[in-house]
Amino acid sequence: MIPVTKSYLPDREKLSRYIDGIYSRQWLTNHGPLVRELTQRLEEYLGVENLLLVANGTLALQVAYRALGLGGGKSRVAAITTPFSFVATTSSLKWEGIEPIFSDIDPHSWCLDPKQVERNLSEGVRALVPVHVFGNACDIEALELIAANHGLSLIFDGAHAFGVKYRGGSLLRHGDATTLSFHATKLFHTIEGGGIIFRRKEQLERARRIINFGMSTIGEIDDLGINAKMSEFQAAMGLCILDDIDEIMEKRAEIWHNYHSKLNGLVKFQLINENCTKNYSYFPVVFESEAVLLRVKSFLEEQDIYARRYFYPSLDELAYTTPCVINENSKFISKRVLCLPLYPGMSIEDVQKVTDIIYWGLE
Repeated sequence: MIPVTKSYLPDREKLSRYIDGIYSRQWLTNHGPLVRELTQRLEEYLGVENLLLVANGTLALQVAYRALGLGGGKSRVAAITTPFSFVATTSSLKWEGIEPIFSDIDPHSWCLDPKQVERNLSEGVRALVPVHVFGNACDIEALELIAANHGLSLIFDGAHAFGVKYRGGSLLRHGDATTLSFHATKLFHTIEGGGIIFRRKEQLERARRIINFGMSTIGEIDDLGINAKMSEFQAAMGLCILDDIDEIMEKRAEIWHNYHSKLNGLVKFQLINENCTKNYSYFPVVFESEAVLLRVKSFLEEQDIYARRYFYPSLDELAYTTPCVINENSKFISKRVLCLPLYPGMSIEDVQKVTDIIYWGLE
């Protein structure tokens, strides 16, 4: 079988040494030494400051909204976001009482289109929540200008953007906050886990209280909080994988480029922002129609190969979202996009097998 992805597992002996330390200290959670070590090492590796590690990427979004003063109030609060993303981008807003207002994507980059954002600004909108789709940088400058001109918070969903550079610095440094997912399917993971990078130290400190039931370091309850802390076992996995991250990226890059050379001219690719680097998280392709996509997907599954319709459907079509004008670009791409298998243990022979079946499906 060739799955769409496989979780990377590090050297078992190295992980055991970290786990032995956890057993020795008997410190399992509550901002333990491994969580602190992983925070420091990730800040250094990613080139960021004010990083907070949390239990998962969805909570990262929810805590970021709260730390920035969004959600949880009685008055209507809305945020402009993209319909072309994983469902957590939308569900996290709804969960926090923030109404998502969907704005269409650029048909080439698949990221939120700033021109469409301008058209969707209305009373009650207090934030922008763009997504660096498949690790591709949004139009940073245009979105930052819109946010500044209209007094909006800017929270980037960077779940796919681990390690991506933008204009020579970390893509994750932009906006009031950028969130990360460290789910087991990501190129860097902590089994479950996530992170938030804040622009301002005071918002980081507020978020620290929020993820610990609203409690301060001396045990006083200063804020409305939740339990969103990362455990020592999660951090142990992250530390092991961070040691291997360069090798992981090299293997993913080899597979990505092999796919690209074999499929170039046969399918459409995402247009990558010229100012950002690739992290080779995914290999999405777009077919000429949904019918062709379904035929190719069926042929692949007959050979025990599992690609994924990612992202599908367009999130403005979900039953629990407010009806809106259909975002045509998002709808078009979501019906035709397929993410092909990509993970470090995949062989070039596997890539050839996948692409041979796609050739067959396109005939």
